[in-house]
Amino acid sequence: MDDEAPAFVDTNVLVYAFDSADPTRHRSATQLLSRLMDEDRLRLSTQVLQEFYVTMTRKARPLWSPDRALAKLDDFAAWPVIISDLSLIREAVLLSRDAVLSFWDALVVAAAVRSGADILYTEDLNDGQILRGVRVVNPFTAGASAVPSPET
Repeated sequence: MDDEAPAFVDTNVLVYAFDSADPTRHRSATQLLSRLMDEDRLRLSTQVLQEFYVTMTRKARPLWSPDRALAKLDDFAAWPVIISDLSLIREAVLLSRDAVLSFWDALVVAAAVRSGADILYTEDLNDGQILRGVRVVNPFTAGASAVPSPET
């Protein structure tokens, strides 16, 4: 793992960083996101941003206003955002078929690959799993590998 390489963050990590309903996950997600932003390593996709918007305006408690969510999307635009174009969708379809993943999870993985990330932070896939050269890390697990420090 390259401590200077980009790291891709899935929607659930973003949501936990801004929704304090689960204090433990909130703290972990906030620390991870802050570190990745400070190190200019954060990578996202249009899919992740769309899901974040919907979750924060329709499911989070308390609900965010559309204007507040849009302002946060604008903030996230400071980091590279991978666009879900036809080429990426095709990659996801093939990965979904080959790795037996949901299409949506495969689209996240394909975006992580395209972003140049060596880590994908998510709780939706198997911690430690390697897909197309990207290692899945669940930042909410108790293990020492959950949120690698810069010294690791």
